[in-house]
Amino acid sequence: MTSQVSSEAGEALLGEQRSAPAEARHGTEKEVRRLDRVIIRFAGDSGDGMQLTGDRFTSETASFGNDLSTLPNFPAEIRAPAGTLPGVSSFQLHFADHDILTPGDAPNVLVAMNPAALKANIGDVPRGGEIIVNTDEFAKRAMAKVGYATSPLEDGSLDGYRVHPVPLTTLTIEALKGFGLSRKEAERSKNMFALGLLSWMYHRPTEGTEAFLRSKFAKKPQIAEANVAAFRAGWNFGETTEDFAVSYEVAPATRAFPTGTYRNISGNLALSYGLIAASRQAELPLYLGSYPITPASDILHELSKHKNFGVRTFQAEDEIAGVGAALGAAFGGSLAVTTTSGPGVALKSETIGLAVSLELPLLVVDIQRGGPSTGLPTKTEQADLLQAMYGRNGEAPVPVVAPKTPADCFDAALEAARIALTYRTPVFLLSDGYLANGSEPWRIPEVADLPDLRTPFATGPNHTEADGTEVFWPYKRDPETLARPWAVPGTPGLEHRIGGIEKQDGTGNISYDPANHDLMVRTRQAKVDGITVPDLEVDDPDGARTLVLGWGSTYGPITAAVRRIRREGGHIAQAHLRHLNPFPKNLGEVLKGYEKVVIPEMNLGQLATLVRAKYLVDARSHTQVNGMPFKAEQLAAALKEAIDA
Repeated sequence: MTSQVSSEAGEALLGEQRSAPAEARHGTEKEVRRLDRVIIRFAGDSGDGMQLTGDRFTSETASFGNDLSTLPNFPAEIRAPAGTLPGVSSFQLHFADHDILTPGDAPNVLVAMNPAALKANIGDVPRGGEIIVNTDEFAKRAMAKVGYATSPLEDGSLDGYRVHPVPLTTLTIEALKGFGLSRKEAERSKNMFALGLLSWMYHRPTEGTEAFLRSKFAKKPQIAEANVAAFRAGWNFGETTEDFAVSYEVAPATRAFPTGTYRNISGNLALSYGLIAASRQAELPLYLGSYPITPASDILHELSKHKNFGVRTFQAEDEIAGVGAALGAAFGGSLAVTTTSGPGVALKSETIGLAVSLELPLLVVDIQRGGPSTGLPTKTEQADLLQAMYGRNGEAPVPVVAPKTPADCFDAALEAARIALTYRTPVFLLSDGYLANGSEPWRIPEVADLPDLRTPFATGPNHTEADGTEVFWPYKRDPETLARPWAVPGTPGLEHRIGGIEKQDGTGNISYDPANHDLMVRTRQAKVDGITVPDLEVDDPDGARTLVLGWGSTYGPITAAVRRIRREGGHIAQAHLRHLNPFPKNLGEVLKGYEKVVIPEMNLGQLATLVRAKYLVDARSHTQVNGMPFKAEQLAAALKEAIDA
């Protein structure tokens, strides 16, 4: 999917596929059908390499020029119980010749590596869908483990589907006979055989995958060549076997993309690049103090690779140490970041409150996941909004920014940095597991188009005493932004105290004066309330009476649902919030312009609670907390019900 483009005509085809008349290709007699879009799901044990398989298919699809959106879905355990339903790992990819918004509601093609993968995913495959099954794994014991009393390949339960039984394991071992590998080592390449087969079915490029395999296993050339051989064997199997009489073409999405250079990118990678870009545009070193936690760890991994851009990463012993080090780096003049998920935010809350008191720029990146407590570490949710808003002692206001797509994580990181540096405040950036692990094409921006984030440090005295003495007041504020000076330690003449005890306005001296505390609390709130954010844009071509309002990763499903409603003749308006604190200045006016307001959220109605409280609008919640993103069809049905109510 792309955040830069919108095509009503393309999305109007979301619920169907087009196919062209049969034709010959590559000198074979096999039929080739042209489709406008396809949804493929790879599923198997968590040790079967389904994430790698899906990632490689996605990379080749991106290089081919299709628009795409992905949904990785995997257990929290490093190696979940093999052959069990909780141990199933899957990767869904939706790609098309037009702009798309979601990974798709239901797969057209399911690749099931074992009985557990089939049983866990068959309910999502529509009748008539294609299922490629690794028959080697359908032994009685394996089927009994997931509750199959009889073989689904033989008892007629799959009669409504186009089933392709393929002995993937046997074919892979046979293809790798000459490599001197043990049976177990050869079996590990069966995912590459499956990838080769699917690459043939959908005419995906192959050069990139072969180069990737040789690079990944550069220190084990025998393993590298074995994987390449398995990949090629899968391709050749599709080309020669009579079991696959049809292959498919999905043309590049040339209509969907503005001119530019594109690459496939995940949300966490885009966010990492956004932080680096913000550092360069601010001309400040980037410092990350972090403790590994799913699904935020990829940001730590990625930023650790970029020392050449002045990035320093510190893998702390715990969450508290990570945020403490980041705040210290902010005091020292760095663009400081700490990354985490909901449980880590709970541990960091005291130090975030300290950052509010010290009024230092600090980016707190929360990649939300299912909770409470450990909850669902690898599943998505957006239930940390109220925690970000209010999860600290005392009046400790913090700006909150939320990206809407994986690629938008880049721009959201720049925006969060702008606010933190300009207003000298900690800022929450709320992404989630769906955005973090999902991917889409990203148009690489020109450096000249990036915002200038340079912020001057204090250089000398800024206040004249009654006796004419020039002194430095660390809490003397900018009249427009209310930000205090940013004084780097060691600068002559700028010595000042920091700490969590309340400061006197201006001087920064410790103060227990009631009137001063009242002033400082209200001033910190006024600083956040006064942050300049763009007005909320509303998409309302027909003068609708119902508005659907979203935030964060609900953008894709909401937009897809809105398009469905409109092409069926319904009238509905759509708006999406990036800034959640402060809200855009025109939000109240927008809300009052509609008879009904519906807010879909992957929580129990947190934004709806804020909207009702602030604007006294009877906003209706539509909520889901099952660890998965909304499906466009279900969301469209809920919105239609709201319109008709």
